[in-house]
Amino acid sequence: MASFQTEERSKLRRRWVEQAIALAMQNRWEEAAKVNQSILDLFPNDTDALNRLGRALTELGRYREARDAYQKTIQLDPTNTIARKNLSRLETLKVEEAPPTREKVDPRMFIAETGKTGVVSLVHPAPRDVLAKVAAGDQVRLRVDGRSLAVETLNGEFLGYIDPKVAQRLVDLIRSGNQYSAAVMAVEEGNLRIFLRESYQDPSNIGKISFPVRGEAPGVRPYIRDTLLKYELEEEEEAEAEEAEFGAEHEEEAEELPEIPDIDDEPIPE
Repeated sequence: MASFQTEERSKLRRRWVEQAIALAMQNRWEEAAKVNQSILDLFPNDTDALNRLGRALTELGRYREARDAYQKTIQLDPTNTIARKNLSRLETLKVEEAPPTREKVDPRMFIAETGKTGVVSLVHPAPRDVLAKVAAGDQVRLRVDGRSLAVETLNGEFLGYIDPKVAQRLVDLIRSGNQYSAAVMAVEEGNLRIFLRESYQDPSNIGKISFPVRGEAPGVRPYIRDTLLKYELEEEEEAEAEEAEFGAEHEEEAEELPEIPDIDDEPIPE
């Protein structure tokens, strides 16, 4: 009988873990937080669930609660690199702040298109406590500032400038009618990598390339991979750790989000 109950609890946990991961991948953070909390109600020492909960709460701007979740992980597993990295990031934030205005872009935004997309690192980036508020996949906006091109959050908070060699070309094209979209591709140590896409080309600019191939425009790096950006990956060298944060041990992602159980009505084995 005890064996049967243990098996049922394990099945229930696996189902909730799959739902939590799927919800996170769809940026449905409120629901993701609820499912991860349900896992913790049944398995309070589940450090993976604590890390996922911390990520969901961070995305919701509930920094104090997110910090508590990561601190619990470290209490259970002092060597947990995911919790330590995210806790360090949260230390730069004011936990009393209201949730930031953030919008994730469609992953298709990050598909390379020769001449129309490029990746740049910012120059004169904002302080670390400002950069810590954004994450990979966040939409940002561009603002022409004389001959410079500033990058801002949707709230208008300054993040940094596009490299001048790239900015001057884009400023001329913007002033003649072109439009560009931008998003955070990666959060680096004290800086951001920004993905840029030409979203509209004015007829007067036909034949003018926004992002020449490498070697023609120093400072811009075309994004030549065909895969979509994984929002969880903020640093390429920590890919495996980031995958673990979302439980990427599942090699195949469900194409359709599983139905979320009514947690209040779900029978939980004793």
